[in-house]
Amino acid sequence: MLVFPAVLLPLAAGFGLDMVQTLALSFWMYLLFGVTALPWGLLADKIGSRPLLGLFHLGAGICGFLAALNISNPFLFSLCLSGIGLFSGIYHPVGLGWIAKEVENTSRGMALNGMFGNLGLAAAPLLAGSVNYFYGAQAVYFVLAVVNLSGLVFLYLAKGSKEQGVVKKVEAGSKQSLVPFLVLLVAMMLGGVIYRAVSITLPAYFELQNQNLYESFLSVAGQFGSANVFATLITSTIYLVGMGGQYFGGRVGQKVDLGYGYLLFHLITIPMAIGMSLASNIPLIVFAMIHSFFLLGMQPLENTLVARLSPPGLHSSAYGLKFILTFGVGALSVGMVTGIKETFGFATVYLTLAGVSCLLVSVIVVLNYFRRRVA
Repeated sequence: MLVFPAVLLPLAAGFGLDMVQTLALSFWMYLLFGVTALPWGLLADKIGSRPLLGLFHLGAGICGFLAALNISNPFLFSLCLSGIGLFSGIYHPVGLGWIAKEVENTSRGMALNGMFGNLGLAAAPLLAGSVNYFYGAQAVYFVLAVVNLSGLVFLYLAKGSKEQGVVKKVEAGSKQSLVPFLVLLVAMMLGGVIYRAVSITLPAYFELQNQNLYESFLSVAGQFGSANVFATLITSTIYLVGMGGQYFGGRVGQKVDLGYGYLLFHLITIPMAIGMSLASNIPLIVFAMIHSFFLLGMQPLENTLVARLSPPGLHSSAYGLKFILTFGVGALSVGMVTGIKETFGFATVYLTLAGVSCLLVSVIVVLNYFRRRVA
């Protein structure tokens, strides 16, 4: 999913479109990625995780090949991106549901999953930027297809689980009241808007805001340097920092109350987003690293809260609800970003995200209030 924003500007040049028009091609990919999460989760609770994870790798791989073959046609390319989004929507509800059922220490399991996910997030822009520099955008999507299909091999090797499930810890009162889970869904929806907006804008924002740093990079990299490679390199570094945040979030989830840790992590992102809207070059990178550390680091806390507050036996369905909101509603941030950028400028996008984070923190306060009431 992170390959597209990494090659956004090269794709725009190839299509002869501006950045906003090219960004709009991804709308259905991000929307389907989110809105299909609930039906995939419901299906996983009935037939198990492994068959659907196999379908994910196969379907996304084939659509990657088709995207590469239609790289010169914006309409067909957008259609292929939609297929990638459709099949990629399987992963989160089914994969996290599998962890919630099988792993005794949920916070640790979610943290490990998140760390390897962040390794993928870090590799995506760097790999995409490098392949695009040497071979072009078409080769990027061929590589994407091969990577997706290779997942079938690793899924075959993961033969240990019988999917019988382990006895999970459930928060007191969660069986009697769905209110905390419903409030958590609102919080996760707002978090999805922030995550998607940041993920689709970071490479392009770095490319435009770090001109002085880019010139220094060119003096070292010489002919192997380009603005896109430089921006994707920084983006990859930031996602690696987020990987550390995932580990830290998993440790915090084992030692402190999940709700209070969740609140603190989101609270710290607010001044960082404001800083990102005002800074450039090295200060911008520092603010972005801290923002990523806590925005991604809260995920083990959030995913463990889903496991604790969701109805028993419906873990994959609960994660489906989460991701239909976080990624489905989060897809609307594509329109929000384009509208704000066109009207007020790129930097205002991050000021807006700071405002969304303030609203999110308020919702988490309400969540913790209801968690105390049902405890």
